[in-house]
Amino acid sequence: MTKWLQSGRRRDLCFLLADAGELPAQRLKTRLEQHYDDRIDPKSFYGTLEAMVESGFLTTRTEGLHDVYALTEAGDARLREHYEWVSSCVDGDSDEGE
Repeated sequence: MTKWLQSGRRRDLCFLLADAGELPAQRLKTRLEQHYDDRIDPKSFYGTLEAMVESGFLTTRTEGLHDVYALTEAGDARLREHYEWVSSCVDGDSDEGE
């Protein structure tokens, strides 16, 4: 797994986008805050989005006044690889560590 997916916030953003297809940044932030039951620092949040766009795992486009984000093919593939790994660990099917 590359470093970009080691952050729980990055993974959670990817899961939200995989479910929704695309979302405006503010809606992404609100959904994460509701899930975490905690406020997220805007500077940190938008820095995370920018880093993920620069890494090629998210795309962004402007719609009116809002930036809208979506997973790229690379981001979707990496998220699915991670999901399969997590599922195998939870199901007890992981051969790692043996």
